[in-house]
Amino acid sequence: MKINKLITASITAVFCLVLNLTGSGQGQQGVSIDKIIARVDNHYILNSELEDMYNQYKSEGRGAPEKCQLLESLIINKMLLAKAEIDSVLVEDKEVDNELDGKMSYMIQRFGSEKNIVEAYGKSIDNLKSELRQQVKEQKIVEKMQRTISGNVKITPSEVRRFFNSIPKDSLPYIPSEVEIGHIVRLGTVTREQKDKLRQQLLELKQRAEKGEDFATLAQVYSEDLGSAKNGGDLNFAKRGAMVPEFEGAALALKPGEMSDIVESQFGFHLIKLIETRGAEYHARHILLRPDYNKGTDMTDALRTLDSLRNLIEIDTLKFAKAALDNSEDKETAESGGLIQDRSTGLARLTLDASMDPALYFAIDTMKVGDLSHPVAYRTEDGRSALRILWYKSKSEPHTANLRDDYEKLSQIVLSNKRNNALEEWFKKAQGDVFISIEPEYKNCKVLGLATGDDS
Repeated sequence: MKINKLITASITAVFCLVLNLTGSGQGQQGVSIDKIIARVDNHYILNSELEDMYNQYKSEGRGAPEKCQLLESLIINKMLLAKAEIDSVLVEDKEVDNELDGKMSYMIQRFGSEKNIVEAYGKSIDNLKSELRQQVKEQKIVEKMQRTISGNVKITPSEVRRFFNSIPKDSLPYIPSEVEIGHIVRLGTVTREQKDKLRQQLLELKQRAEKGEDFATLAQVYSEDLGSAKNGGDLNFAKRGAMVPEFEGAALALKPGEMSDIVESQFGFHLIKLIETRGAEYHARHILLRPDYNKGTDMTDALRTLDSLRNLIEIDTLKFAKAALDNSEDKETAESGGLIQDRSTGLARLTLDASMDPALYFAIDTMKVGDLSHPVAYRTEDGRSALRILWYKSKSEPHTANLRDDYEKLSQIVLSNKRNNALEEWFKKAQGDVFISIEPEYKNCKVLGLATGDDS
């Protein structure tokens, strides 16, 4: 069995399933009773999990694997979780929160706004996040267990060479043209007029609260943090370090019952009311107003910065990678010298075909290798307006795979195979450490080599 693929299938499905968390419950005339179809120690697999996973593949137009294979992937994940408990493998709450925030940003991008998400699901952002949080935590633990098991696996050039030589010459794959593209991104700044307008709106709300209006009610009506707005702006108890510094500094400077001045953070403008403190935790409400990045964004500073960087790079006073590391506001690519990575491979090589981002494809279509573009408009994944300059670093011609040009790709395959072998050996040993039970209705499945209904 291909352990890596089975684990990946289950992990990939985790976030996709959240998009249907409440969809099955809306408009239903009756409630079907779910049932347990497998157990791994104290972890259970429900029939609904298997069905949701199967339906998710179908809805995306992908060929859905056999249900037995999907069940096996779910059991493998539960085994990793069970063994993580036995071996005391944990993940930090902050790591889970960061991953969760990223996934919620993706949802906001897909739906257009937090308001649209709330309307689609009939639940606040906070409730959706709480439903997704445990799944994200389990996903992070599974990934950490994978790294624990196979993270020390190394390969040598001779292993890559042996793998390449083992491929029949008439079976060598055809590699399409690939490109390396770097970018330096600068975000637009919110105009002074818009900032002043938001500050004035919050000052007026503060004055209304000071005259006796209920802060929670004002938050419900006006706050654009829709998750907390439903609860009167209540953010519950937060540990020190959990909030952005500007927010936390202002909140901790207050006494219970006091309201802050207007606070600007990366999320917008806040009016904060402290409710209480408890040791290293504090409990606050807030009203958030967000800038409109489409209508109120000034690109003057971004354009000036990028033009200056471009000139320095052009005359070879500054290297592109250094400029990206120090100046790009796309932190994901800045650390790799600005090079844009293929998310499916993790490599800084993009296939030059229809799968490429259309805006990027058409931009480099007019460029030559080595060219540096003038600043061009760019929209970040979370919908913010920006400018970027592009560097066309390299382009490979279509060719039959060879060891010299495709060593990196071949080494990734060899490394993946070796890690998969390590995982398979681990699973053979781990089966004896956990209790596995599968319902007889899946008697035609041969999961992990177990007969249906066996207890191991």
